[in-house]
Amino acid sequence: MPELPEVEIVRRELSPVMTGARIDNVELRRADLRAPFPRRFRARLEGRTVTRLERRAKYLLAGLSSGETLVMHLGMSGSFRIATANFRLKADATSQSAGAALDRHDHVLFHLSSGATVIFNDPRRFGVMDLLPPGGLSAHPALGTLGPEPLSDDFDGVALARACAGKKTTLKAALLDQRVVSGLGNIYVSEALHLAGLSPHRRASTIATPGGAPRETAHRLAAAIKQVLDEAIARASGTRYRSSRFRVYDREGAPCRRRGCRGIIRRRAQAGRSTFYCGVCQR
Repeated sequence: MPELPEVEIVRRELSPVMTGARIDNVELRRADLRAPFPRRFRARLEGRTVTRLERRAKYLLAGLSSGETLVMHLGMSGSFRIATANFRLKADATSQSAGAALDRHDHVLFHLSSGATVIFNDPRRFGVMDLLPPGGLSAHPALGTLGPEPLSDDFDGVALARACAGKKTTLKAALLDQRVVSGLGNIYVSEALHLAGLSPHRRASTIATPGGAPRETAHRLAAAIKQVLDEAIARASGTRYRSSRFRVYDREGAPCRRRGCRGIIRRRAQAGRSTFYCGVCQR
C-alpha cells in the first residue's frame, strides 16, 4: 500500500497539471470504488477550478473554487497517470491516432481545461473519492483525528514524547497510530526504528519521562522519521518498493546494514503486520 512518500510523490506530479485548471468533464466508469461516489459527484466537480492540491497523511486534498474539497485516497492499488492534451477516449478505443486505449481498471477520468486528462486506475478498488463541504475536513472521521504531519515543524521529539507518554503499547504500534503521527505505515516505521536504533517491541512510553517530557530517544526517533521520509521522497522513481533500497524492510535473513553491526535482519508479526528489525543494534 502506498505510504506517505509515495502519496507525496503523486501530489508533486499532479500539482502542476491540476492546480489552476478547470475540471471540464468527469468520466465515471463505474458507480463506486471502496464506497459509492458522493451525491452529484460529477455535477459538483465540473466547471470548478482546482485552487490547490495538498497532502494530509496519505490523502490528497484538491481545493475547489466552490469551496468544497475533493478528497482522494489511493487505497491498496490506486494510481494516477496524466494523459496528453485532448485525450478523449471511449472504453473500447484502440486507434493509435486517438492515443492509448483505456485500461479496464481506469475508473475515473478528470478532463481539464488545459487539455490534459488525469486518470485514476485502481485494480482492487480500495481507493476513495469524496467531496467535503467548506470546513468539512475537521469533521471527517479520518482526517479530523490525524496527528501532526511528520515532515512539518509541528512534529519533533517533544510532540512525539507527549503523544507516547503513558502508552503501554509497543513503539511500533504507537507509530502506526495515525493520532500519534500521521501518514506513517509499516515500511517507514520499520525503517525509522532501525535508523534510530530502537526496538519495535520496546514500550512506547519509554521515550518519555513520566511527566511527558522527551528523552533522548524521542529526539532521535523523530529525527529518524523525518530522515527516512525525506530520503524516500528524494528517491522518487518507478521502483519505489524495491527492497534493496531499504535498511530492514523485506530483508529477513540479510545482514544488518548498520556499520559495525553483525546482526541479521529478523521478521516478526505484530498485530498482523510484518515487522523487520535487527535484534543486535535495535534496543
